Amino acid sequence: MSIEQDLVAALGRTLNGTDFPGLGEKYEGKVRDNYSPGDGRRFIVVTDRVSAFDRVLGTIPFKGQVLNRLAAWWFEKTRAVAENHLIRVPDPNVLECIECEPLLVEMVVRAYVTGSTSTSIWTHYQKGARVFAGHALPDGLRRNQRLPAPILTPATKAPKGEHDVSASREEILAGGKVTAEEFDAAADMAMRLFEHGAKLMAERGLILVDTKYELGKTKDGRIVVIDEIHTPDSSRFWMANTYEERFARGEDPEPFDKDFVRRHYTALGYVGDGAPPPLPDDVRVGAAKRYIDAYEKITGETFVPDTEEPIARIRKNLAAAAAAPGETK
Repeated sequence: MSIEQDLVAALGRTLNGTDFPGLGEKYEGKVRDNYSPGDGRRFIVVTDRVSAFDRVLGTIPFKGQVLNRLAAWWFEKTRAVAENHLIRVPDPNVLECIECEPLLVEMVVRAYVTGSTSTSIWTHYQKGARVFAGHALPDGLRRNQRLPAPILTPATKAPKGEHDVSASREEILAGGKVTAEEFDAAADMAMRLFEHGAKLMAERGLILVDTKYELGKTKDGRIVVIDEIHTPDSSRFWMANTYEERFARGEDPEPFDKDFVRRHYTALGYVGDGAPPPLPDDVRVGAAKRYIDAYEKITGETFVPDTEEPIARIRKNLAAAAAAPGETK
């Protein structure tokens, strides 16, 4: 079968959610189902759910496999830059990781003035704001323009279903959820990861526009990167070879991320308020193609999906992983 046929065939059996009670305590995020067996490990199951506007909008065929493989790829590529929680990959949709206590702040790094949501830097800028998350912005910036240098715009960790809020270092610390030492260590890791990622993506013909990093603390007090790095869900990418020409014409850059789904909803007038309209199958397939294209462009590898029924496969692979714990790094 072609990848197009695989995608259409998979529309009716995407991984919308999991229920593995024998694996330990479960925490369900927007995209990931987390299981803690209580032995110092965490199993992160990356589902096919897609979220935008802080809402789950539906499922995309093989999206979980793409994100999981990309996260694992980046974790291996960045071990020398920042320590992370990855132990091994027991299943195409699963990461086995060191159990960490998440820091209650997202480290968001932005290199361009862009975005369309209520929390984006461009939305604030076009309304007249000239300070964003503690950073002074000059007058005269245009939509999608490169900033003089990447800036850190941390965000509060909102409960599921609510919106994160960008804030300055001082505002984050005033909230009392993280210490100055934790914040500064996490901020330093985020900026180093962004610099490394932007350089690598430039070699692949991509612009790393902005991204978010999740960090956690191990039982022995080390701060490490968790969740994912530089995937189409956590990052915005543009094609480098067309950026200057399109920017000069006042056109949006050529995207390489889940903005495909976001643009569909924006065209319908939906920006995150209330229940989202259903996600059409043609948009689901179109988004899947873009996720796969992103994987191949970022890694330089061909994406071959595992088409086995996901729940049975994951249950089998997790049972084997639980019985033979991987060695922590």
